[in-house]
Amino acid sequence: MQNNTTTTEPTPNGGEGQHLPNETYLQYVKRQFRKNRLARTALYFTYFMFCVAIFADFLANDRPIACSYKGEFYMPVVQDYLKGMGMYRYPKELNNVDWKSLEYDWSFFPPVKYHGNGIDGANPFVPPFTSGSDHFLGTDQVGHDLLAGLIHGARISLSVGFISMSIAAFVGISLGAMAGYFGGWVDMLISRLIELFLNFPTLFLIITVVAFYGANIFFMMVVIGLTGWTGIARLIRGEVLRIRNMEYITAANSIGFPAFRIIWRQVLPNALAPVLVSIAFGIAGAILTESTLSFLGLGVPAEVVTWGAILDGSRSATFAWWMAIFPGCMIFLSVVSYNLIGDGLRDALDPRLKT
Repeated sequence: MQNNTTTTEPTPNGGEGQHLPNETYLQYVKRQFRKNRLARTALYFTYFMFCVAIFADFLANDRPIACSYKGEFYMPVVQDYLKGMGMYRYPKELNNVDWKSLEYDWSFFPPVKYHGNGIDGANPFVPPFTSGSDHFLGTDQVGHDLLAGLIHGARISLSVGFISMSIAAFVGISLGAMAGYFGGWVDMLISRLIELFLNFPTLFLIITVVAFYGANIFFMMVVIGLTGWTGIARLIRGEVLRIRNMEYITAANSIGFPAFRIIWRQVLPNALAPVLVSIAFGIAGAILTESTLSFLGLGVPAEVVTWGAILDGSRSATFAWWMAIFPGCMIFLSVVSYNLIGDGLRDALDPRLKT
């Protein structure tokens, strides 16, 4: 009898949804993700913004990166960090000095010679790209350099996004894994807790916290994290329910491994894939929430520069279009980038979900 069954071999370039020989699952996901040009471009943009946030003080600062003053060598940007940790003290003549007014032997300043909250009081409302001005993207109503504000604002926005979603991921993964693995009354209790937290409006809860404790970025990140874990918990619960009856989990139980060891070392590594998508979307939502609160004047203290705070200043100066366009574009690009990364991860992790 003739056998009509055919075997499909992977194509040399890795066909749609096919694994290459000796390819791990992680390598497969990376290869599928790279095929999505929009997601790949968005990832490169987030890498760029991550670098901007880390090196913000070296990109926009009113102090030199390195200089020689009266024969002595200084690195004020680095030494400021050391001073904050109690590891360095400036000479008395350099305490509270205007570094830009000093006469150096030589100096190397950042590309933008203004700090995020520095003020050039003589140049308010300077339009962008003005000839002869060193404010490349203009200034606001009091003389804050807009480009410096955008650079330092990236640090706040990314911090809120990553820290708040780290809190949400930790809580959601922990509770969701316990609910899915143990089942019974544990599952019922955690499911009711999820339903309870789903009814908490994040925005109004943060406004309530601000009313009691004042604008505080730490409280904002905690509230966003403690109200954003429910979706992650439900995803993890569903994945753990699917995995817990598989043979290798049954074998681990029969050997006598502790339940929490099985959860953290055997179950979760195989259940985290959908959570990465949810975290990417969650970071975008956290950045948007922070920008909304800062726009309303409720997110962070007034002296902290954020994209939303810059956008808020444009309401009282409608003619200064650059105060709305540039921070608005940064918020838009950041939110869209994380959403595109989430879409790319979803398609890479499960090609059947592609639209």
